[in-house]
Amino acid sequence: MLSIPAPREMYCLLETSFVSHKSWKKKRSESSLSLAISSKIIFLLSGAYTAFLNNSRRSKNKISILVPSPNRAVLSILRCISSHCLYVDFDCSKTGKSLGGGIRGIVILICILTMKIQLVHKYEDLISIDNLLSAWKEFIKGKRNKKDVQEFQFNLMDNILSLHYDLKDYTYKHGEYECFKISDPKPRIIHKASVRDRLLHHAVYRILYPFFDKTFVPDSFSCRNNKGTHKAINRFREFVRIVSKNNTKTCWVLKCDIKKFFASIDKDILTNILKKYIPDKDIIGLLEEIIFSFKSTGLPLGNLTSQLFSNIYLNELDQFVKHKLKAKHYIRYADDFVILSRDKKWLENIVLKIEEFLFNKLKLNFHPNKVFIKTLSSGVDFLGWVNFFDHRILRRATKRRMLGKLKNNSNRETVNSYSGLLKHGNTLKIQNRVVGIINDVTY
Repeated sequence: MLSIPAPREMYCLLETSFVSHKSWKKKRSESSLSLAISSKIIFLLSGAYTAFLNNSRRSKNKISILVPSPNRAVLSILRCISSHCLYVDFDCSKTGKSLGGGIRGIVILICILTMKIQLVHKYEDLISIDNLLSAWKEFIKGKRNKKDVQEFQFNLMDNILSLHYDLKDYTYKHGEYECFKISDPKPRIIHKASVRDRLLHHAVYRILYPFFDKTFVPDSFSCRNNKGTHKAINRFREFVRIVSKNNTKTCWVLKCDIKKFFASIDKDILTNILKKYIPDKDIIGLLEEIIFSFKSTGLPLGNLTSQLFSNIYLNELDQFVKHKLKAKHYIRYADDFVILSRDKKWLENIVLKIEEFLFNKLKLNFHPNKVFIKTLSSGVDFLGWVNFFDHRILRRATKRRMLGKLKNNSNRETVNSYSGLLKHGNTLKIQNRVVGIINDVTY
């Protein structure tokens, strides 16, 4: 299996044809012909691999292989090729033209050969002391005053070495979780792992995130560097202008929400997705230890790895919507996503296909009360804002919650946080009310 440190989709243009069956029969036996054909195919793939590494830009591809006399050996090679490709279409048909030997050949057309890239890092890279120390520097930010962190730091090198040797000897076992509830804004149950386990989560994240981030679609904005809610909202505004042609056409928006997403993630499906990209069985074993350490269904809210795994899981949906349904104007943030179009009937058709894909492939379901198709002019509630063509206003529930918190706690950090939020929409009246509340509390 090739390990290709390059962008997810790679294309190459190659064309070849073999000499006639008669000329081969004069010099070589049937078995040597099959061997030569197999070698030629492998040569083509190696050439494609080199082109993939040297050229990271996409280019249309078509690989045509003319096989005079395909047999089991050749077909087994082709099956091997298909097992390493994402999208492969074999069109096997007689050419209708006589070759030099008077025997009709078979044209095998391989369209859109897209190699699955593989993680090049090994288990030793992940568990190395250097990676664990770097993970500790990232983990400790903002946590120095926590009691459990201070206790771990008191014997830092001993604890890191202990973790390293447990991982090296394959004796590492993930600990139990501490459970507590928060309300922000709706009640959620958070599961907190020990410092030792969370350090390992950061070490895993440092290796896996840069690799998997390249496989994600550009319009996935949750838990990714240089993304976030504000950029997702700005992207939504950009799509609105394109679809509505600057508000001269009706823009329909399909808004969907997945019901209890984190609790509904199927662990077996998740591990199978990870195995497609990670050839190292030791890394897979460690990831399974982390995933199945949570005894309840789904993934725990609170693990850093859960954020990455959730994106990897829903990347299957992203690829389906973008490549199969050909949805150009698609945005996803966590388990919320929207698709914009001028064709309402098309949106009505694809929502059924998306629902079927989620249920059959990922064992997920839509939230029954949070799926709708409406016009932009009526206002689309997305990521805490009600969006229109030329402006956006704060959601009523968000407004009430914000004003209530400011009345009870008007310290500088809270005020600055909400002031930054209000700058991203049409909120002049609310800003004036915030100033009034601050003045009332101050005086």
